[in-house]
Amino acid sequence: MFTLTVVATAGLVVDDRLLMGESVWVKPMKFGFAMGVYGLTLAWLLSRLSRGRRVGWWLGTVFAVAGLLDVGAVFYAAAHGTFSHFNENAEPVARTVRTVFSFGVMPLLLITLIIAVLVLIQRTGDRAVDRALRAGLGLAVASMVVALWLSDSSSAATRTVTDANGNPVTMSGGHGIGDPDGNGMFLTHWSTTGGDLRVPHFVGMHAIQVLLLVTAILGVLATTRGWLRDEQVRARLVGVAALGYTGLFTVLTWQARRGMPVTDPDRQTLLAFAVVVVLTLAAATAVVVDARRRSAPPADPGRRDGKRVAV
Repeated sequence: MFTLTVVATAGLVVDDRLLMGESVWVKPMKFGFAMGVYGLTLAWLLSRLSRGRRVGWWLGTVFAVAGLLDVGAVFYAAAHGTFSHFNENAEPVARTVRTVFSFGVMPLLLITLIIAVLVLIQRTGDRAVDRALRAGLGLAVASMVVALWLSDSSSAATRTVTDANGNPVTMSGGHGIGDPDGNGMFLTHWSTTGGDLRVPHFVGMHAIQVLLLVTAILGVLATTRGWLRDEQVRARLVGVAALGYTGLFTVLTWQARRGMPVTDPDRQTLLAFAVVVVLTLAAATAVVVDARRRSAPPADPGRRDGKRVAV
């Protein structure tokens, strides 16, 4: 994946062909990097399984092959200067890419779901790590379901666009809602003219990395804060972070499905975000207050105003 990312990055420099106003190599670069990061995380997770390690090895191998096929198909289409997704042309490149996607996408969802079940039925670390992994994998599965919606999310009529070679391409469906081919944001090219399900898909796919980072930060803070040394306290805080992240994912999905750009939320969306933030902060505060209270040393009945007195 990272080799493909490097090659695609080089393509940005040496190849000036454009698809819908962006380099033909932007999409394979993003796909390769995102899948590479997710693959590293999954490989680390599979190495921590105490039961079902052989099953995990086979699942990881199939995931790697399916992921390479999918990202390879995106790379293949880019090299030919045409669209990988939603391309309904009858020419060989489009047919090949559609065939690869038809076999390669579903295994990614199913294998992630099976690995999530394997992690759910055993402990792979302390409680905080377990909670981060379980919630992160659950959100990854949800994000892949969102990705499946992309095939018909736009409800747009079939349209004709031009590829990087100047050839007409028949497109059906799209990643945007309200504007199926909308883009605008720097690098991500998430739509600023309509809803875009790529936003919650990205957020959900990388939940596991974010939650593991939260776990690592809490572990570092525990070296100087006694109330964080309790494994259960850290697990509760990770659980709060997971609930808040799930709320963020849910609101972003709801926003996109209503055709609202992520850069221009309406009042309802802002209210939903506010509710998620308030509830998350309230829950985190409750956990911290309780943990500090429990870790506080018992009061010394023989002290008054800082001085020892006879009792």
